[in-house]
Amino acid sequence: MFSIGDQVVHPMHGAGVIDDIVREKVAGITQDYYVFKMPMGGLVLKIPIANSQTVGLRSIMTPEETERLFGTIPSLDVEVNANWNKRYQENMLRLKSGDPYEVARVVKALMHREHRRGLSTGERKMLHNAKQIMISEIVLTEQVPYQDAESRLNRAMMCVPSGQG
Repeated sequence: MFSIGDQVVHPMHGAGVIDDIVREKVAGITQDYYVFKMPMGGLVLKIPIANSQTVGLRSIMTPEETERLFGTIPSLDVEVNANWNKRYQENMLRLKSGDPYEVARVVKALMHREHRRGLSTGERKMLHNAKQIMISEIVLTEQVPYQDAESRLNRAMMCVPSGQG
């Protein structure tokens, strides 16, 4: 259970803050909701507390966990599935997992694919969304400006482990 002021990540929207906890009646059912507010973009969601685990709401990473993630990015496997539809579905499952390493894998694969041969409109949108999810968490975890978090992420994603490339 989260409290007001907790910084959390929604798998499909990114990092934000539990702004309030409210009780509301929707479709005849009264339940408690987290009021989830994203500092970037100002998105506000009401997430039923009872469903928050199913949705995949989690606490933001610690600075140490973020450093570990950045250290792992160069060695993450990049998806090379040639079938656009299958690749898109696999990437969507990775995003929905909420696992920061899976999200990073999506970002890296799409950035490298974009660099090599370009992306379809759907994949370009997915790349943008996946980057926003990661950047929003980095901004809150490291308390850095958006542009700094984006630059650091872009540099890390284009890194290739030594001995490859």
